[in-house]
Amino acid sequence: MPALYIVATPIGNLEDISLRALRTLREVKLIAAEDTRKTKRLLDTYDIKTPMTSYHEHNKWTKLEYILNRLEDADVALVSNAGMPGMSDPGYELIVAASQRGIPVVPIPGPSVVTTALVISGLPTDKFIYLGFLPRKSSARRRLLESVANEDGTLVVLESPHRLSAALPDILSVLGDRKIAICRELTKMHEEVFRGSISQATKHFTEPRGEFTLVIEGKREGNKPQLTPDIEQQLRHMRQSGLTAKEAIARVSKPGLSRKELYQAWLRLS
Repeated sequence: MPALYIVATPIGNLEDISLRALRTLREVKLIAAEDTRKTKRLLDTYDIKTPMTSYHEHNKWTKLEYILNRLEDADVALVSNAGMPGMSDPGYELIVAASQRGIPVVPIPGPSVVTTALVISGLPTDKFIYLGFLPRKSSARRRLLESVANEDGTLVVLESPHRLSAALPDILSVLGDRKIAICRELTKMHEEVFRGSISQATKHFTEPRGEFTLVIEGKREGNKPQLTPDIEQQLRHMRQSGLTAKEAIARVSKPGLSRKELYQAWLRLS
C-alpha cells in the first residue's frame, strides 16, 4: 500500500541528510516540498530526479486533495525547507488527512533545530517546552510567555531576525533576567551560539541576521520577573492618561512580580 513519508532534511549543512532519507527521496513517485527551489538544491546535490510539487502554508488546502489522490497509487514524500515537516512547518493537515484515510504515515527522522539547539545550549535537557514561533504582536507574545512563566522546564522558541529585537525585551520583562542560549544559523557557515543572560542578549543582537533558535532557562528561585524600565514607562503613561493605581497595576501585573512592588513604582512617579 502506498505511504506518505515525512522526511527530515538538513537544517543547514547538506551533508547532514541520512542515507535512508536519500533512498526514500529517490524511490517515491512525488515529493511535496515547502519550497521547490530550495529542495531542488538538495536533490541536485545528490542527483535525485524525483518530480516535485509545491506544498506550503498558502496552498496547503488547495493542494491537499491532489496529494491524497496521488497517494492512492504511489508513495509521496513530504519535505519542508529544513528539519522535520510538521514542526512549525507545513504538514500537519496532510498528515491528519492521510491518517484518516488509512494511508500509512512513515517518519524518516533527521536534523532538528529544536534538539540541536537544546543540547548545545548548556541548559537542562531533561524537560523542555517547545513553543514554536512567538506571536508577532507584543500583547499576544507576552500572554504566551506569561502562560509558561512558572514552568521549570527549559523553553525553546523560534524567532526571525526582524522580530528578535522586539521579542527579547518582552521575554526579559515577563520571565526576568534568566540564562539564555541564542543559536543563529545552526550548521551553516555563520553559525553562532550566544550564551549569557537575556539582558546581555538584548545588547549583543543589535542588528540580528539569520534564523534564530532561543533556549531559555526554566523558572528557578531568584529569576522572577523584574520591574523593568519598560514597565515603569507603561505605568507613567497610564498615570498621565488618568488611570487609577489599581487599574494600572492590574494591566501590567504578571506572575512573579508583586503588586506591592508595582504600587511602590507607581508612588515614585508622583
